[in-house]
Amino acid sequence: MFVRLIRLRRLSEKTMTQKSHVHLSRRERQIMDIVYQRGQATAAEVMEQLPDPPSYSAVRAMLRLLEEKGYLRHEQDGPRYLFKPTLAREKARKSALKQMLQTFFDGSTEQAVAALLDMSRSKLSEDELERLSQLIEDARKEGR
Repeated sequence: MFVRLIRLRRLSEKTMTQKSHVHLSRRERQIMDIVYQRGQATAAEVMEQLPDPPSYSAVRAMLRLLEEKGYLRHEQDGPRYLFKPTLAREKARKSALKQMLQTFFDGSTEQAVAALLDMSRSKLSEDELERLSQLIEDARKEGR
């Protein structure tokens, strides 16, 4: 029974993590991008950086909604709220990449890397190519 509860809990945590990065509207993603880029942001700072921004009260409402969904938390800074992401940028990055791999590349890392290399073929320097080769070699050694 105890083992079953642990499995259910892990499944629930996994589902929450997957859900949390998949079900954002375009505007919610824009807001999250701004908060991640800045590390923290007020509603006014978010509004300044949004393309074709809605009203200030609409931005505040979206920030509050993202907080209710568990993406953001806030701290009081005098009369204003500073919003910060609840998930570290690295974890969010990994989750987003995993979702992108599943959605666009059928889970294939090879296809994703090939697409990236094709897009940036003329932009990669010899140093970058060498670092990529080293990462591939390290993955081989680790059995990935």
